[in-house]
Amino acid sequence: MKTLECKVCGHIEFEEVNGPCLVCRAENAFVENAEAINSPADPAALTDAEKKHIPQIVIVKECGLIPDECCTDVHVRVGEIKHLMTKEHFIRYIDYYLNRKFISRVWLSPEVCNPACALHLADPKGTITAIENCNLHGNWMAEAKI
Repeated sequence: MKTLECKVCGHIEFEEVNGPCLVCRAENAFVENAEAINSPADPAALTDAEKKHIPQIVIVKECGLIPDECCTDVHVRVGEIKHLMTKEHFIRYIDYYLNRKFISRVWLSPEVCNPACALHLADPKGTITAIENCNLHGNWMAEAKI
């Protein structure tokens, strides 16, 4: 998997970029960065630090928000162990992708927000990817099939 990172805002794209950054609109700002997303050293034996950073994705297929529609809610919580949200250490944002194509960024404020968010999608198909950005420990990713 080729990982491209915007030098201006840190937004991640996969494989290729067609046009300006979808988050900050910077032109020609992407560079390939194989280390843009952190991975656990041993996925079978996560450390507490890894458990605090890897996003947890919950897919909810029942639509209660938009009547008579086929919708899917995608809930993302940062960490099996809840991540801190202090002024010194917090989750800045969570990016959502559908089939590795960017669809939304949710900004989180320290001390006010929990390290979690949800997106309400119209009948998506495929794989949801969530990338969270910790102000101290960078990007962490998780994926789930819909």
